[in-house]
Amino acid sequence: MSFVNYLINGVSLGSVYAIIALGYTMVYGIAKMLNFAHGDVIMIGSYVVFVATGSMGLPPLAGVLLAVAACTVLGVMIERVAYKPLRSASPLAVLITAIGVSYLLQNVALLIFGADTKSFKSVVTLPALRLAGGQLTITGETIVTIVSCIVIMIGLVTFINKSKAGQAMLAVSEDKGAATLMGINVNGTIALTFAIGSALAAVAGVLLCSAYPSLTPYTGSMPGIKAFVAAVFGGIGSIPGAFIGGILLGIIEILSKAYISSQLSDAIVFSVLIVVLLVKPTGILGKQIREKV
Repeated sequence: MSFVNYLINGVSLGSVYAIIALGYTMVYGIAKMLNFAHGDVIMIGSYVVFVATGSMGLPPLAGVLLAVAACTVLGVMIERVAYKPLRSASPLAVLITAIGVSYLLQNVALLIFGADTKSFKSVVTLPALRLAGGQLTITGETIVTIVSCIVIMIGLVTFINKSKAGQAMLAVSEDKGAATLMGINVNGTIALTFAIGSALAAVAGVLLCSAYPSLTPYTGSMPGIKAFVAAVFGGIGSIPGAFIGGILLGIIEILSKAYISSQLSDAIVFSVLIVVLLVKPTGILGKQIREKV
């Protein structure tokens, strides 16, 4: 049963990576930029829940909704202030700006909350599920995380394919100039993409800190990097690819910790990514894009 336990934990961790990776892949697929501050939005959302359910005394659901709202506003502000002026700038300028925004959010959190580790109280009240005579235990956090990831994935795909705003996102991702000529508000569509991605980051941060109950200003850094790896792994720009990449990455990480070495698990994760990109540079579900010269 230990292998099944590890597998379930891997799917749970991978579900968190997948939710974060969806934000990366949406922003890249539509705005063609990498928002490396995305991981720190996770941390901000977690701190909002920490304060809301702690000193403010709000119920967990209200704290989560407040975090989603705060991160949505934060994501739109980051896009408007940091990225919109660089819409036509070089990718290097955008990358450097994203790193700067990441350090800004970390240092603001350091000034407000300090560097000490906070004990995060889980917002999940679902009891653990015991199977096989108690040999297999699935925590409430694991169940909620996996179900949330599946629901978010289905909802996001439905939104993109069925709604008018989703169709506008697809149009902008194909050709911003043509989308503008068709009457689509490109700036508003990109802002909506950042809003959705940041809202998902808040959910992912709450689920991550509920499963691993500690919080620091650097909480979102490594999960953010691994989620970016998951997005590239699955094929950046592909929503199903982000989901598959996140799940596979979580399983690989947990099994590596269990059967090889907990100290080498991160190295194994990145090594697998290198191998995948050598074999299929576009990722699992990524498509080769031809550029006219």
